[in-house]
Order: sequence, then C-alpha cells, then structure tokens
Amino acid sequence: MTWQNISPEQKDQYNAVVYHPLQSYEWGEFREETGVKVIRKGLFKKEKLVSAFQLTIHKIPHTNFTVGYLPKGDMPTPELLEELKKIGKENNCIYIQLEPNVLKSQILNLKSQTNSNDQNTLKIDHSKLIENYDLVPSFHPLFTKYTFVLDLTQSEEELLKQMHSKTRYNIKVAQKHGVTIEEDNSEIAFAEYWKIMQETTTRQKFYAHTKHYHELQREIFTAKGKERIANSNHLAYHLFLAKYSLPLALSPNPKTLVAWVLFSFHDTLYYPYGSSTSEHRETMASNLMMWEAIRFGKKLGLKKFDMWGALSDTPDTKDPWYGFHRFKQGYGPKLTEFVGSYDLVINPALYNGFKVADKLRWLYLRFLKS
Repeated sequence: MTWQNISPEQKDQYNAVVYHPLQSYEWGEFREETGVKVIRKGLFKKEKLVSAFQLTIHKIPHTNFTVGYLPKGDMPTPELLEELKKIGKENNCIYIQLEPNVLKSQILNLKSQTNSNDQNTLKIDHSKLIENYDLVPSFHPLFTKYTFVLDLTQSEEELLKQMHSKTRYNIKVAQKHGVTIEEDNSEIAFAEYWKIMQETTTRQKFYAHTKHYHELQREIFTAKGKERIANSNHLAYHLFLAKYSLPLALSPNPKTLVAWVLFSFHDTLYYPYGSSTSEHRETMASNLMMWEAIRFGKKLGLKKFDMWGALSDTPDTKDPWYGFHRFKQGYGPKLTEFVGSYDLVINPALYNGFKVADKLRWLYLRFLKS
C-alpha cells in the first residue's frame, strides 16, 4: 500500500473514511480559500481507500519556514509518520502538529488487549505509546484535550431527565419569555451573528477568527450542505439565532440574543462557535438554544452531539472557561478525553527556538487584551 494524492473525483470516498469536520474534504476547500496550502493523501488497498488524512501548511511570517497541522485524524502509525516527515521536509516545515481524534480510553483498551500478560506494560502512561513514534507533547495545543458528547439516540424525555434540574428550569424560563430559535443561513442572519460575536469576544477577552474567515465558512459550507441528507458524508453548516420579542413600544422587531454555528458530519452534530449579548440575560436564551440544537440533531437522525471542548474532570472554578464547561455539563453529556496534542519535529534545531518565540508572542497578545 502506498500513499496517493486525493483527487476531487475521490471526494466521497475520502469523506467516507475520515471522521471529523476538520478532516472533511469541504473543510480543506474552505482552508484553500483562506490561502492555506492543503495536502490530502489516502492509503489504498487494491484500489479501495482504507485510510486518509488532510494536512494544512502554514507559513511563518518573514521566514521561508512553515508549520504543518493535522487535526482530528487517525491514530498515528509508523507509515503515516514516515509520509508526514517526507511532506514536512518537502514543505520546509519546522514541525507538524497532530491532534488525533482518538480517545484515551481506546488506547488503554488497546494496551490491555495486546499486553494482557504484561502487567508492567499496562502501567505505561498512554502518552508513551505515541511518544514511541518519535512524537513529543505539543508545547501549544490548539484543541482542548476534553469534550462533552451527548447521546442523541435517547428520547427527549430521557434527555430532559438526565439534565441538571437548574438547566431544565432555565429552558422553561426561556420558553415562558417567548424566546424563539430558528435556523437562518442568510447574509442578514450572518450579520447578526458577527455583530454578537464581536461583542462576545470583547466581553470575554478571547480571540476569534476574522469576519472573512467566518463568512467563507458560511458561503462554502451552506453551498455544500445543499447536497447533504441526514447521516451523509457531506459537511453541512447551520446558523441558529435565538430571538426575543420586546414590548411593541420598545421595539417592533424581535431582538437577537444568541447566535450559534453548528456543523453536521456523518452521524454527529458539532457546536464550534457561539456568541451571546449581555442584554436580557434573564430570558435564559442560551439554555433554550442548546436544547433546540439537541432536538435539531435528533431531527436529522444523528447519533451524537459533540459540544466542541470542555475542561478536565477536576476543573478549576477560576478558569475563564469554567462557565462554558458548567453550562454544557448541565445537559448531562459524557466527558470524554482524547490522547492529546503532539508535535512531529522535522527541524530540531529550529523547533526549540520557535517554542520560545511562540511563548513570547502569546504573552504579548495577552498583555494587549488585559
């Protein structure tokens, strides 16, 4: 078996063997539109595609060097890493960052099955399994190691029952206030989304992609989403707005309080982006938004809802993301842990210097936000 480039005609084959939006063919098309180089390769066995990956190459400003990024791919194998080393050298990469879409529990189960007679091996930390492939823990992970996943095969009654009582109460509060949730992928709805996103990032003091970045997602993924049917292999984009009608004397039009972007791919719904205003917090619009997103996933026939990030099982209550963690936790999802983020070092001499420069850069950006 050899690695081969994936052609546009092989899009459906490719999407059938990758399992996350960031590895989808459509995501690669989007990244190419943002000016990023995209490399897609597949491993074929007797003309049948059995494995594939999508890698993006990012230029380091004012240098001839680059960094590679392979998010949410398969478990690294020696064959994959050899191919990545080859690509890295061809593209002048200092390193390639990998964040496998592999659960820690899967690795532990694998070790338990393959080394059931070797008790010493069972005590090896799961990260050592990956480090043995010449990978080192990433100095700057981009994806959180944890996420919340909700089982959508349950009935609505079961889902409501497993929620925290306060979460159920807040959903009812939003309903009593007359908050409505609707999917709207139009340009007008996007303008509302971006307005609230800007407010949210300023209030929460975190970084977001540019307006152009988000606009391209809507344009590309909604066009591709027209091909999508439930459980298909096409990545689809869904923009949802939560609206609240004020007394007529105050405003003739409903006010958008919350705006979320959801992705659907294979059998899973994802929640990558969300924003909310600081106005009318008493309506609990975000709580109803999450519940309607869950119902939407069930309507599509999806099996899981990945809430796109969480803190650990022992979260720090002072962490700036703790509020988001607790909000998601209220819906009764399962906290899942991935194997983590790793760097495949291509140029060891430059790698250590780049780590220092990156740390200084982020310290400066945080200073500007403070």
